[in-house]
This record gives sequence, C-alpha cells and structure tokens, in this order.
Amino acid sequence: MNKPYDAIVVGSGPAGSTAACGLAQRGRRVIVLDRESFPRYAVGESMLPFCYFPLREIGMLEKMKASAFVNKCSVQFVREDGRVSAPFYFVDHMQHEAGKTWQVERSEFDAMLLDHARESGAEVRTGVTVTDLLRNESGAVTGVRASDDEGDFELRAPITVDASGQHSFAATRLGWRIMDQNLKKIALWTYYEGAARDPGRDAGATTVAYVGGKNWFWYIPLQNDRVSVGIVGARDYLYDGTRDRDEIFQREIVKNPWIREHLAPGKRVEDYFVTGDFSYRSKYCATDGLVLAGDAFSFLDPVFSSGLFLALQMGVMAAETIDQALTDNDVRAWRFCEYGKKSCNAIEAMRALVYAFYSPDFSFGSIIRKYPDLRADLTDCLIGDLQKDFDPLFSAIAEFADIPEKIPHGGPMCTAHCACAAV
Repeated sequence: MNKPYDAIVVGSGPAGSTAACGLAQRGRRVIVLDRESFPRYAVGESMLPFCYFPLREIGMLEKMKASAFVNKCSVQFVREDGRVSAPFYFVDHMQHEAGKTWQVERSEFDAMLLDHARESGAEVRTGVTVTDLLRNESGAVTGVRASDDEGDFELRAPITVDASGQHSFAATRLGWRIMDQNLKKIALWTYYEGAARDPGRDAGATTVAYVGGKNWFWYIPLQNDRVSVGIVGARDYLYDGTRDRDEIFQREIVKNPWIREHLAPGKRVEDYFVTGDFSYRSKYCATDGLVLAGDAFSFLDPVFSSGLFLALQMGVMAAETIDQALTDNDVRAWRFCEYGKKSCNAIEAMRALVYAFYSPDFSFGSIIRKYPDLRADLTDCLIGDLQKDFDPLFSAIAEFADIPEKIPHGGPMCTAHCACAAV
C-alpha cells in the first residue's frame, strides 16, 4: 500500500467506476476502494437515453450493445383508471442511436463498469471500509484511513473522490448533507417473474402508474423475464393502517387496473425492499483535495430515473476536472466550480420536474396542449439533455404547478476570495 496514487475513489458504483475509468484512461494512477464485493445488489435499473454519452466517453458502448439488457425505447404514464398516455418515444425526438437505451440489472451492470475500470488500468480493492478522511495542517484532504481483514491502513493521494452512494460518506461525516423537506417519500419495491409486457417496442418501456393521487408505481421490464416493480408515496399514505409490506403492496396493486393486470400472470420472486427520505443534496460538492460524485453528492426522487444518468455524467466530469487539476498541480476546491455548476444545473432541472409531477393540478398533457412548442424542451428534460436553458418550460409549468426555488448550495467550498465561493 505504499504505491503513489494520483487519486483515491471511495465507492465502486456507477459514479466511482466511471470516474476511475476516466482517470485511468488518461494515464492517472487511481485506486478504487469498496467495502462490498461484486456482484452486489442495487436498485435504479432504468437508464435515460443520455446515458449513452458518458458510456461512450469511457468506451463502454460496445459492451452494452453486446449485453442481454432489455432495450428501452420509451416512457409511458398510466392514469389511476388504467388509461395509458401516448408513450414518449425517444427516437421520435432524437434521430440518434442514443434514442434506444437499456433497462439494466444493476448487479451485472455495476460489475461490468468496475471490470472496465480495471481493464482501463485502475486498481480495485473490495472488502475495504473507509473510516476517515486524512487532512494536512491547512485542512485539505490528503487521503483516507481505511481497514480490511488485515487491519487498519492509510492511503494518500492529491485528490479523493467520494462516490460512496447514498451512504454519502464525506457529506454525512462533515455535516454537509441537507434533506429536501418537500420530497419526503417512501419507496417499497420487489421483483416479479412472468409478469406481462406490452407488445412490440413498448416491451421494454418504463411505466409510471398513478395510484391515490400522486403516489405511483414504477414498472421496469428486465432480462430473464423479471420485472422491477415498486410504489413511491407519502409516508401517511403508504402506512395508512398497516406497516406490513406485503399488505401495503397488495392493497395498492388493485388500485390501478394496468398494474393489476400486468402483475396477474407473474409471481413475486424476491422479498420487499423499502427506503425513505431519499431526496438530499450536499452543502458542497468539493473542498480542497476532495470531490463528491453521484449519490454521494445528491439524490432525487426516482420518478424520472435520473439517478443513474447523473452518476455516470458526474463521474465523467469529475475525471476530466481532476485530470486537469493534477496537470496544474492544484486540487483546491475552486477547480470544481464549473463541475458544481453543471451538476447543480442538471439536478435543478430534474428537481423542478419532480416537484411539478407531485403537484395536484399538473399533467404533461395539459402543458403540451397549451404550449405545444415546449414539447421538445419537456422531452429533452425527460431524456437527460439537461445542460440547456429550461426557463421557458418551467415558466409555463408554473401556471399549473408549484415550481421550487433553486437550492443555493452545492458549489465547492471555496475560499473567500474565489468569485464562486459558496455562501
């Protein structure tokens, strides 16, 4: 463990593996640490079309095309009475092969990404628990303290990437994690085999099906005849009268005819999973010698499947920024001003759409009927083309829904003389 490293990556999920790929492919000496061994379970199986571009950046496209992952061509919405909206077909909007994306088994996809990082030159160590950040006399992060089966050890590098997922190692330890108090939801999900799929190019569609107002099911077809199906709702709604997970799930299934009919021929093959209060953002995206990426920085409500895309995109941007910072021998927080700005802009666009989704008077149809010229902007947001000006779209949506003020935090923890210093 006395090797000199350019970067330490904590966590080998999509953000960490992508960052490690980008750095190793640029000739940087990078080590990835993870407490878990692979393959390991993770939820968040649905890709946005714009996942294509970070995957292309790190050279993963051919492996994805050769995989058995289900093709996803669209997203559709189902009303409480079972009526299905006209699907958003991605290729109708973007004449590009990115218009067909994937529904992935995360255990397989994450292992593929990590193997790709190894093949690119990254060193990977699993079974390692990172316990603390190392700092120098000026407070800059200089590495990590960790432990494995052989005991405690320290690793040092000019830059550390926290890609620890929703554990948010650095943000939690440093007191930076700030919850979104208006998005306090619970998700309850499981897996079925033999459940129904729609015909033709709709067979791999992500379906969002409403129950009880703005509570909703996801329905994601996966390989090997499996379907990921879960319900997201307010705590008071889901836990009304019982906390038994099977009772809650079965009670909600019958409330939407589309969900009921699609699950009827299937059989549940996994236990139930549950998580809650999952929307947050770190106060800072970086400090001297440290940058946060993916879920370690922020996570939104899963309704528009943005988590996997944001993790991949932030991994790519982090690697590019770190590489230049190492070249300049300067890894201070200010180097991540543009990284923080682009990350927060993308998150804010999705966050505004999430808030609109949960607003009682909002529907996609009402927006498009009144403002048909904004259909392209709405679709851009849904597919992950998030680095653009969405002010006209959300000004229109504000006529139907409560749009949140932008969160002021999330930039780097710059020194006072920096023009972008976070408040």
